Amino acid sequence: MAITVRVQTEAFDATAETLAITAGRTDIGAVASFTGLVRGNDDTGALTLEHYPAMTERSLRDIAAEATQRWPLLGLTVIHRTGRLPPGAPIVLVIVAAAHRGAAFAACEFVMDYLKTRAPFWKKEEVAGTERWVEARDDDDTAARRWE
Repeated sequence: MAITVRVQTEAFDATAETLAITAGRTDIGAVASFTGLVRGNDDTGALTLEHYPAMTERSLRDIAAEATQRWPLLGLTVIHRTGRLPPGAPIVLVIVAAAHRGAAFAACEFVMDYLKTRAPFWKKEEVAGTERWVEARDDDDTAARRWE
């Protein structure tokens, strides 16, 4: 089973990544994916994501490995961007391939819940000309606890 984990500044192509995970495969019966985007409004300037490269990539690989232990997956891709991103820009992509939809949906949701709470990213918002660090959200922790 192929696991792809990348942390990058460049935009990703969700369609191309989905084609890559399924190319030549007839055993895949389900693909679930999630694409996260920078939310914004008229006052939002950008979101800047910072990370510690070695720690972040290891954390994402650990999350992916745990997903493959919990569900019978046939492929998994996790791509997370860093740097300064404007509203509407894609931030994160998770693609899960499995024989059946239940495993694909569950693993995709698990990866996102753990990514939000266990991957070391720091976010700074630019809103109305000011900058502020984004605090962790309690509802993200609540969502992640259901997998324990």
